[in-house]
Order: sequence, then structure tokens, then C-alpha cells
Amino acid sequence: MQNIVDKILDSRWAWRVARLLLAVVFLSSGLAKLIDFQGGLAEMRAAGLEPDWLFNIATIAVLLGGSALLLLDRALWLGAGALVVFLLLTILVVHRFWALPEPQAKAAMFWALEHISLVGGLFAAAIASRLRRRLEGQA
Repeated sequence: MQNIVDKILDSRWAWRVARLLLAVVFLSSGLAKLIDFQGGLAEMRAAGLEPDWLFNIATIAVLLGGSALLLLDRALWLGAGALVVFLLLTILVVHRFWALPEPQAKAAMFWALEHISLVGGLFAAAIASRLRRRLEGQA
């Protein structure tokens, strides 16, 4: 059984699937803001971000650019880092559970915790990318 697990964890396809699964949330959000640009602008205004068009474009660029680097496993550390900064800023600007009344505070806290979990996943992906490259003799 351990041999099967080792083969799966060492396989290139499992590494591709893991990166795709991690990127799905960022890809879908970035594409949604791009396809429904007016909806993205409304989100920026609701968060108090002006000029809304600039923040929406920057958000789209970070979400889609970071996702692309994740998916391609090229400068994955840079894509992961950009997405980590985006997630932490989102907690500070949008999901400010410490400054909201109930029940908004509870919902915002769960969003913030989800973002923190994604930060951990992005760190793990950056570490795994580096280790895989070292094992393959590329770093």
C-alpha cells in the first residue's frame, strides 16, 4: 500500500492536479470579475476601494497571474506570494471580523480563516515546487 501512495505522491499528474485544485478558487474569482466587470466594480465599491476600476483590474491581474504561475509551476513562489498578499489584504480590508457586529463578524471570521488556510496551502505549494525542482536537479 505504501508503494502505491509513494508512486501517487511522486507522480507529475498528482502534482498538476494539486496545483489545479489550489488555483480553482483564484481562477474562478478572477474570471468572474473579468467576465462580470460591473459586478467586480460593485464589489470594490462595497469594500470602499476607489477608484473601483483600478482595484478591480489589479485584483483580476493578481488572481489570474498568480493562478497562471501556480498552474505552470514557473516562478510558483512569486504567484503564491502575490496570492498570499492578496488574501491577507482581503482579510484586513473586507473580512474585518474584529470590527463588525454580529452576525456579520462570525461570517467574516470564517472567511478570514478560510483565507488563512489558503495561505498555508500556497506556502506548501511553494515549498513543494522548490523541493521537486531540487530533486529533479533543476535548482
